[in-house]
Amino acid sequence: MTTSSARHRRVALATGLTYHVVEWGPADGEPVVLVHGFLDLAWTWAPLAARLADRYRVIAPDLRGHGDSDWIGGGGYYHFLDYAADLDDLIGRLGPAPVNLVGHSMGGSVSAYWAGTRPDRVRRLALIEGQGPPDQSGATAALPDRTARWFDAWRGARARAPKVMASADEAAARLRKHDSLLAEADARELVAHGTREVAGGVSWKHDPLHLTMGPYPFRVDVAEAYWRRITCPVLVIDGAASTLRLPDAERDRRAAMLSDVRTLTIPGAGHAVQRHQPAALADALRAHLA
Repeated sequence: MTTSSARHRRVALATGLTYHVVEWGPADGEPVVLVHGFLDLAWTWAPLAARLADRYRVIAPDLRGHGDSDWIGGGGYYHFLDYAADLDDLIGRLGPAPVNLVGHSMGGSVSAYWAGTRPDRVRRLALIEGQGPPDQSGATAALPDRTARWFDAWRGARARAPKVMASADEAAARLRKHDSLLAEADARELVAHGTREVAGGVSWKHDPLHLTMGPYPFRVDVAEAYWRRITCPVLVIDGAASTLRLPDAERDRRAAMLSDVRTLTIPGAGHAVQRHQPAALADALRAHLA
């Protein structure tokens, strides 16, 4: 994982939060914005960014409540459109030209919401396992129960102390337990950036409030309204070994809601394609961006 050539900065956003942003490549290069997924952080992109930085200005933010970006204040929550509002202001500070946007998993959903809202500001879009989870449109009858669980989970999340791991070794082992394709060296690098020292060991930097289930289920009919407004070419990427990828028929059904789309499956990669096969992903993105 290449971190030595990265540049760091903090950006105060109109939404009231300050974001930590990592950049690679020439400052005057064509911008490629990389949006990470749930409980991840900007450094997940380092192996990919190193392969794009010869030509592109690669920009990777820590989303709100992740990495070294601000947590939300009292009374706030982490709804998907909150992330999109942050992204809108961050991208607006890059200049007037359209940007290339790459989103992974949750970051793919956020990127697609933003691209459908600002279609004139996106040159190319890539969604890495980022077309959303299984559809929950039919679960409306259960919404009051889901809301009750959200109420209770919120109270519990703020009352509990953050989970403490005895060492960075334990944290790295936890990452690899949930991602068997993650190399040990990469796991240790992610732990170095993604944990903080606390009494008794280390703790993840992300806000524990993320671990609560939000009140709004994922609905394809809602996402479709955004997808159909996207006008730029879109590359939909899956990992062949992913346990979270959509069935091919459902992936293709959702992809058909985009006006200009290609699909690609990368061998030897699980859900986190950018970690498992960064070279193959870089090749695919270079072709797409060109």
